[in-house]
Amino acid sequence: MPLLNKLCTATPGSHGGDPAPHSLTRLRAALTVFFALDGFLFAGWVVRIPAIKQQTGASASGLGLALLGVSAGAVVTMTLTGRLCRRFGSHPVTVAAGVLMSLSIALPAMTHSTLALGLVLLVFGTAYGGINVAMNSAAVDLVAALRRAVMPSFHAAFSLGGMIGAGLGSLVAAGLSPAAHLFALTGIGLLVTAAAGPMLLRHTSPVPQEPSAPSWDKARSATTRTPAQAPARLTGRTRRLVVLFGVIALCTAYGEGALADWGALHLEQDLNARPGVAAAGYSLFALAMTAGRLTGTTLLERLGQTRTLVAGGATAAAGMLLGALAPTTWLALLGFAVTGLGLANIFPVAVARAGALAGPGGVAAASTLGYGGMLLGPPAIGFLADWFSLPVALTTVAALAGAAALIGYAARTAQAPEPLPASDPVPARGRQAAVFDDVADAGAGTRTG
Repeated sequence: MPLLNKLCTATPGSHGGDPAPHSLTRLRAALTVFFALDGFLFAGWVVRIPAIKQQTGASASGLGLALLGVSAGAVVTMTLTGRLCRRFGSHPVTVAAGVLMSLSIALPAMTHSTLALGLVLLVFGTAYGGINVAMNSAAVDLVAALRRAVMPSFHAAFSLGGMIGAGLGSLVAAGLSPAAHLFALTGIGLLVTAAAGPMLLRHTSPVPQEPSAPSWDKARSATTRTPAQAPARLTGRTRRLVVLFGVIALCTAYGEGALADWGALHLEQDLNARPGVAAAGYSLFALAMTAGRLTGTTLLERLGQTRTLVAGGATAAAGMLLGALAPTTWLALLGFAVTGLGLANIFPVAVARAGALAGPGGVAAASTLGYGGMLLGPPAIGFLADWFSLPVALTTVAALAGAAALIGYAARTAQAPEPLPASDPVPARGRQAAVFDDVADAGAGTRTG
């Protein structure tokens, strides 16, 4: 409970003319619950993958193609969710996707063939993609209103939910059937959505109070897009920067997806770990990510985005080499933990900056590319496992983590000119926002996490 309280407690700072700071606190708490629920449900499915593989009789490559359903459904939905958020608001879309995800998680346990598994995972992926874009869009707006680099705390809630979901799964893996487990998760998901959903539905996305913003915040506010402020079109340079953030997200999401889908199987198959220990591998990874993200705000404010990205990518690369090639279960688990620490804040920074540049459309674009890493990962690792071995296949996670670090460093001086509505009060000199401005980040913090 103290950890959950830390995640949900806001310290808004100065809101100037904000008439309802307590409303922002409650809104942050409700949104944090949805991030945690997303991680909890996804991890609950992940730890049952070995049992579902046995139930359907799928080969490694067949399972990889079936898992493609999650990523394919997510990516297709993500391209549409940005538009839905602009039309209906990110809060209602978050609640609707939460309901669908809760219902669809029970479907894999009802399948007995690889084809059927792939089809139901398409539905699950649709809900997963929708809730991720919607709640990240809501988080970008809320972070802008709070004017603090709290985006990592939302993703820490996702990781905490994943840790709890995976830990629970590891406890029941030996004694509870996949059907009973996943149906129980459906009930939990619906109850949590019913409890937290009304708070989101009662509030529209907050709008930052520009007149009272401090000078550094006002200069960066040109890149903070609320639904009412979103420009009609973006410059080509801004689109390219959004794509850049998406590629960084892709490199790290590939790693998260690989450990989620193949980590337990690697421990059980290649290192002869017991089912409970194998399932705990993802829980340890999620715990490390939670710890990294809980310290993400402090890390970003002190080091800046470039140093955070480069250090994180290098750490994840080293950890995954250990996790993939270690000869013992315990060394592999240590590698998983180090990988989680390294990857912790890369994806939140990438998606948040894309959202700051282009609103829900930016979140959708970066998330689509990011989860394209999950689209590429399952079949790629499955086929590489058949051609070489699963440990060799998992070393591709280290390669892409290193690539994310290199891209982050190469883009350290990138800037994006942003078009603004004619009525925007920000002066022209504030309309160019540094993407990886370490000086400003270290001195004032990154508002978008």
